[in-house]
Amino acid sequence: MKTVTRVSLAAAVALALGSCAGMQSQQGGMSFFVSSVGSGKGADLGGLEGADQHCQSLAKAVGSGGRTWHAYLSTTGTPGYPGVNARDRIGSGPWQNAKGVVVASNVDQLHGANNLTKETALNEKGEMVNGRTEKPNMHDMLTGSTRDGRAITSSEDTTCSNWTTSGAGAAMLGHHDRQGLRDDDASKSWNSSHLSRPSKEGAPGCSQAALQGTGGNGLFYCFAAN
Repeated sequence: MKTVTRVSLAAAVALALGSCAGMQSQQGGMSFFVSSVGSGKGADLGGLEGADQHCQSLAKAVGSGGRTWHAYLSTTGTPGYPGVNARDRIGSGPWQNAKGVVVASNVDQLHGANNLTKETALNEKGEMVNGRTEKPNMHDMLTGSTRDGRAITSSEDTTCSNWTTSGAGAAMLGHHDRQGLRDDDASKSWNSSHLSRPSKEGAPGCSQAALQGTGGNGLFYCFAAN
């Protein structure tokens, strides 16, 4: 009788531990990454919908497709259509990388004292992304955003026509490695460092060649919104 009781108790403990482990696994899943590849068409991502789909596909490929993924991108307003703020489309946090390291607990911290660095801004495979000191440099991230994650109100293009062109125009870029040519706030900004520009060879500012020319590869941040 005692043997049966002990076996039953052991089974119950094992079941409870298994349930807890499952809960921790679900809570501890990846909820932030840098895209390992871009669209291949510069800043033409197929709009926000195409960018979100890209994030979803990359996440699915590594077993994290069960969440709703959104690209960290803002859009500028057009007549009849207000701009979209990147900060408003990524959920409430917390967000952690593929290694389980939390980069920010909430939206305010993400746009303040966050833990987003070259070492923590990993791609969906858990790999570090090349920074300014490596070749090829890929630290420029497409964002189209201000430092507080909002759409830029400007007469000039800052989103490559709301992520629909690889031709003329410009996109606001951030540095995932928090490094630039100068020791200033802009160079250290993960989401609002500088605009893209035409390449020395004359490739337009939203093209793949232009993005590569300033130290990027058409990559962007992806966040789980749920």
